[in-house]
Amino acid sequence: MSNNILQRHNEGKVYSGKKILLIEDFVIFVLKESGGNIIKKYRNEWKYCEEEADLLAIKFRLDSILSHDLHAGENGKYEVHSLYFDDYKNTCAKENVAGEGKRFKYRIRYYGDETDKLWLEKKEKLNSYCYKRQCALSEEEYKSIMEGDAMNVFWNTKEQLLREFCVDIVTKRFIPRVIIDYEREAYVENITNLRITLDYNISASDEIEGFLNGNYTRIPVLEKKKHVLEVKFDIALPSYVKAVLQNNTLGQRSFSKYYLGRAAIQEKKKFNKFM
Repeated sequence: MSNNILQRHNEGKVYSGKKILLIEDFVIFVLKESGGNIIKKYRNEWKYCEEEADLLAIKFRLDSILSHDLHAGENGKYEVHSLYFDDYKNTCAKENVAGEGKRFKYRIRYYGDETDKLWLEKKEKLNSYCYKRQCALSEEEYKSIMEGDAMNVFWNTKEQLLREFCVDIVTKRFIPRVIIDYEREAYVENITNLRITLDYNISASDEIEGFLNGNYTRIPVLEKKKHVLEVKFDIALPSYVKAVLQNNTLGQRSFSKYYLGRAAIQEKKKFNKFM
């Protein structure tokens, strides 16, 4: 970050009690803490929920200009499994409904069947901008958290994100709420830090105990043959990628897999109540 940008942060707007600086098409948060300024650079995040045929047409064009990411299997896809947490008031879900500009979510994630490689992630949102932090999580730490012993994890880790998560579990009563699964195909361009993902067959489950072994019932979140396209980039979207996305049928929208998963679970419970 250049010095002149840091010197200009006082000219930024105040948002939720924090200074922010808008620079072209991305946002920088300048947070005042005891150790000095902490810089958070939020990326653009565009989301689309589209018909399968439209996304396959985009995929065909992306195949010729971008590479798959490191998780890709032989067919270019891989499975993503995420366990989302919320507090006792369901604040994260309610903020999605209300369209709150500044919000966050915690999730524990693994790819494919690699349950020995767990990741804790905190995703922060500011309107159409996003910022994600992550750290590795051991199976032992995961089990301790799930068994209600978050403070034992807190005292035995140096990972700041994990410590924050443990504090929120204890003080705000964050608990696991829903499992979200989908098949992902991801394209990357490392020079511009561009990432485009196509997420297929999104499903949800509230059978939390089966998260690591995959033994749970999956409920579709979207209509049949509807999937999600996400585009993440820093300052500017490369023109050759923008040309691929210039399709009259595409409509950018706000979209939360977590919220739609919670809604799908709720609908299932209502249906079962009358059976």
